[in-house]
Amino acid sequence: MSQEIIEGIQAIEREKGIEEGVLIDALEDALLAAYKKTPDASRHAEVKLDDEGEFRVYGIEIPEDIEVRLVEEARETRIAELERIEEETGERQHTLVSDEDLDLDWSQVPPGQIVRTDVTPDDFGRIAAQTAKQVIQQRIREAERAIMYEEYVDRQGEVVTGIVQQAGDRNNVLVDLGRVEALLPRSEQVDGERYEQGSRIKAVIAEVRSGTKGPQVILSRRDPELIRALFELEVPEIADGLVEIRGVAREPGYRSKIAVESHMQGVDPVGACVGPRGSRVRMVVSELRGEKIDIIPWNTEPARFVAKALSPARVREVYIDDETKEATVIVPDDQLALAIGKEGLNARLATRLCGWKIDIQSESEFAQAEAEAAFAGDASNEEYSGRCAAILSNGKRCPNAAVPGSAYCGVPAHQELAGAADGNGAGGAVVGEAGVQEVTEPEPETVAEAALTGEPPAEEPELPTAEAEPVGAVVEAEGEASDEAPSESDPAPDED
Repeated sequence: MSQEIIEGIQAIEREKGIEEGVLIDALEDALLAAYKKTPDASRHAEVKLDDEGEFRVYGIEIPEDIEVRLVEEARETRIAELERIEEETGERQHTLVSDEDLDLDWSQVPPGQIVRTDVTPDDFGRIAAQTAKQVIQQRIREAERAIMYEEYVDRQGEVVTGIVQQAGDRNNVLVDLGRVEALLPRSEQVDGERYEQGSRIKAVIAEVRSGTKGPQVILSRRDPELIRALFELEVPEIADGLVEIRGVAREPGYRSKIAVESHMQGVDPVGACVGPRGSRVRMVVSELRGEKIDIIPWNTEPARFVAKALSPARVREVYIDDETKEATVIVPDDQLALAIGKEGLNARLATRLCGWKIDIQSESEFAQAEAEAAFAGDASNEEYSGRCAAILSNGKRCPNAAVPGSAYCGVPAHQELAGAADGNGAGGAVVGEAGVQEVTEPEPETVAEAALTGEPPAEEPELPTAEAEPVGAVVEAEGEASDEAPSESDPAPDED
């Protein structure tokens, strides 16, 4: 083999990005395997490249006792490797271990006891030329596969754009990424999406596998990172770090929720993601084939964040339990269906986005449960929570604490209800289903305000009361008063 061929091999290594000397070592191994197939070949031999650019075969002879020891060690090493492969794969290896195929550790042999002789065959140049062509082509393919694998294995989670090559088989869609063909399996496709041949799609690199035919890239259209990457492409504030996407919850093909936070004062995170007249979010929705997206501002307070996560529903109150990470959300009766969503979609996405277990109740259900909890569901209707049992005119229960020995607080109107309850409901009060006193007439505004603020109502001036007198006495009193001039406090007499 001439020096020009060696230089050409080295040029191929530099062009393909192959480590220097890999092809030469591969040629030496291939030529050694070819030499061992020739008649009268030496038992131990090696192939080396000399200074003239020619491959020479050298037979190796060592003392018999050292040879036996090296063969036994090489055999034990080979058997241990096969057993390890069996444990990893769970399949039994039916490989015949031959002494000629064992790789001896020549470093254990003293250099003075090794005898090398040149045993290069006469037609070894022809064998070397044929073998070199096959080995170079094979090693170039392997090197290119390794380079592509190293390139794509570091890009997991990245969004790539490809062209659909084959979409006839619904279970598997082949996507051309340029240097490699990627696979979009059925499990990573979005329900309802159709991928036409020749169309351009964006997907996330979910996994990279190393196979015999090269690296196999697995794409995904269901990964929540697809939404994050699409917003980074469309929103410059996210790419610059002014706005950050703190969380993504997605139901592929139906609805998604993202939580955004601004790191610069004066930058509205929701407005930046929506864009002028909704242009930015519209591009993301178009790429996702019409999937709806809710953009929610991030909040460090769990109650406010949970309330925002249930949008577009309006939330009245949120009760947080930090120990169990549970949140009870109270919504108006007409907002209950909207808060839960179709088949629980809205509540499920809010739970994934916040990381809290959310229990959604309507106002009427919560009031009923609160009343039952106050009386512990006891038929005797005995209050144990210590809260006033009166119901205000706005339909809510009085928040004041009950007076000791009574079921009502110190507000005079509520104490009248206590007396009415003792009189079996007389005095304008009735007993509800849960034993809570309900006022049949609307309470004065001052009483309602006092119940909410805890301050006593303003006292009203007492009106003079007249004792019942006969009709005739009233007529005489009117007659006596007619002779005197009317005072400023008396009403003016009628002209009639």
